[in-house]
Amino acid sequence: MIGLNVAGRRVTALGGATGMNAMARTAGSSDWVRYAAQPGSIERIEAYFGGHGYAPHRHDTYAIGLTLAGVQSFHYRRSQRYSLPGTVMVLHPDELHDGEAGTAAGFQYRMAYIEPSLIQKVLGGRPLPFIEGGLSADMRIRAALVPLLQDMATRIDPLEEEDGLHALAQALVDAAGQRRIRHRPDFVALERARACIHDSLEQAITIEALVEASGLDRWELSRDFRALYGTSPYRYLTLRRLDLVRRLLLAGQSINASALMAGFFDQSHMARHFTSTYGVPPARWLRRMKSSP
Repeated sequence: MIGLNVAGRRVTALGGATGMNAMARTAGSSDWVRYAAQPGSIERIEAYFGGHGYAPHRHDTYAIGLTLAGVQSFHYRRSQRYSLPGTVMVLHPDELHDGEAGTAAGFQYRMAYIEPSLIQKVLGGRPLPFIEGGLSADMRIRAALVPLLQDMATRIDPLEEEDGLHALAQALVDAAGQRRIRHRPDFVALERARACIHDSLEQAITIEALVEASGLDRWELSRDFRALYGTSPYRYLTLRRLDLVRRLLLAGQSINASALMAGFFDQSHMARHFTSTYGVPPARWLRRMKSSP
């Protein structure tokens, strides 16, 4: 167990606020989630939760962020973790985790959700780097995050974002340490399979179609897809459909219509996947979005 008396600890990067000042702005207010005003290659949020934030869930992106104030408590890989102000969190794709306040003061944080395909543009087919424990004090990762975790109202130049992603991918590899590669996946073939998935979000897609697109057998496809993109082809397809659902909900479509338009069987089918991916049901997620400050 770590000490939790952290109210006065200073956060000196990514916004420059102190832990005390940040909590003074949010203590006593309702939970909120604020998304970056300018959509880019990565999804960026800043959020505050006074207690319970998210039920156990998993997604197929890296979740990499920084606790700004308070104590962020979460279960990750069979252990309870605590992120203090200034601590970097690096959650690997498809790893189950939750989120809640570690003290009565609540917690505030910024997070970037980064698709492994963006990291693969730098790695070029190497296995994804894994940071043990989900927390890191590595200054290389922290420095790479500075341009990616700016204030949600700040517009990030596309070239600045590209540079940040390149630096982050290299920092993750360096921090994770070098691992001997026994098998090098066929990056080009797997990119063909990934493109096939993106072209088929609103219709049925079979493993046979992905095998034909990639030129790999089904076992190579499943094994190597997970190594490069952090999840299985089926999970990847489901998550891209959920991305579409969120866009449709924000555009004013009903939950039922969004589910059907994104290729799910029905609303309940979509809602089960939505909750297991984002930790909240779609209706609650939408309310949070509408109540963002």
